[in-house]
Parts: sequence; C-alpha cells; structure tokens
Amino acid sequence: MLTVNNLSIAYQDNQVLNDFNLSLDQGDIFALLGDSGSGKSSALRFIAGLDDANAGSIQLNGVQLSSNGTHQISPESRAIGMVFQDYALFPHMTIEKNIAFGISQLAKSERKKRIKELLSLIDLAGMAHKYPHQLSGGEQQRVALARALAPNPKLLLLDEPFSSLDKKHKEQLVKQIRKILKQAKVTAILVTHNEFEANNLADKIGVIKDKQLTIKQQPLKETIKNED
Repeated sequence: MLTVNNLSIAYQDNQVLNDFNLSLDQGDIFALLGDSGSGKSSALRFIAGLDDANAGSIQLNGVQLSSNGTHQISPESRAIGMVFQDYALFPHMTIEKNIAFGISQLAKSERKKRIKELLSLIDLAGMAHKYPHQLSGGEQQRVALARALAPNPKLLLLDEPFSSLDKKHKEQLVKQIRKILKQAKVTAILVTHNEFEANNLADKIGVIKDKQLTIKQQPLKETIKNED
C-alpha cells in the first residue's frame, strides 16, 4: 500500500536519515518515534511531498510518487491528509464548514452526507454549527481529523497531534483517535516522541536512532486493541 525505499535526507553537511525503508498495508497505523531532530518530521514531509531528499522513492497504492529523492506528483495530488499539533482550524468557520473545506468539489447533497458521516464518526453530531473556540482542545483535534478524512485520503499523516494536550485529555484522545482511524480503515503514520502515544495508537512502531530506522511489531493492550 505504502512503500518508502532507501530514503536519505541531509541538510548541507548534516546527515539526518540514511537508508530509511518502510512498508505499510491498508489500514495499518504506524508510529514513528525519535528524539527531537532525529529526522521524524523530515521523513513525514518527504512522504507528503513537501520536501525533496538526497535519495529515496515512494509508492502509494502502486503509484510512484517520488523517485531518486525528487517528486513526480505534487502534494495536493497525492491523496494524503495531514493533521498537525495546532489543529489549524479556521476560527471564523463553523465545525461543519471546517470539515467541508476540502470537499467543496462535491455536490451539495454528497457534501452534507459526508459531513454528517464524519460528525457521527468523531462523536460530535450535535455540534455542526458551533465554532472552534466553543470546543475543547480534544474536540478541536477530532474536528481537524475529520477535515483530513473528508476527502477519503489514501494515507493520513499525523505530526505530533497530541502535544498541546494535558496527560488526562491526551490519554482519552489517543484511544478515541485509534478507534476513529480503525473505523475509517485508513492507513496512518503518527510522528511523536511520546512512547505512550506510540504504544496505544499504533499497530507497528518505528524508532529512529543514529539516522537509522528500526521497526517492530507493537503488541497493543487488550483494552485498546478491541475497536468494537
């Protein structure tokens, strides 16, 4: 489904990543762990098509997105969604309009149907006409997730999405978002430096250390593993 081969990233004389290889199947949730400056976000930006690399290729659903460190397909044409740590919701738009932002090309009836499905998925069905400032931080992040899911992306990238939340709300939201991703059957990559987030959200974990990626299967806790 997603294949990253031989990714190498350097900034001038600073080698950040070397021989980064990753393969994910449909519906996999993968967590990328590492210290600050280890290259986690650099790998994510290359997969998203935002930055070039020294070497490396990407295939998504059999389509070549990048080769030899440069991109053949632009970021907006990759069917990749992104969720950031600061939510990036439009404060002047209602929740409904925030979610609808990336699906304006759909017919009105289809757009309303998709918004209704997503509001139900994130358990905010009664809040369509509220504004972001009227929601908690966790609710805002779920709206940001719904907006990213609205166009039915083939891959979802989450860059430190829980970092602004306190421990109590973070633990609750991690469980909620895993359930949402599994129900949506979307493949996702989480970038984090937090082991709790990685252990409780992901099916697999990769750790970047000394410019190298090591991948391991992650046995999830039974309480988190049971999605239904």
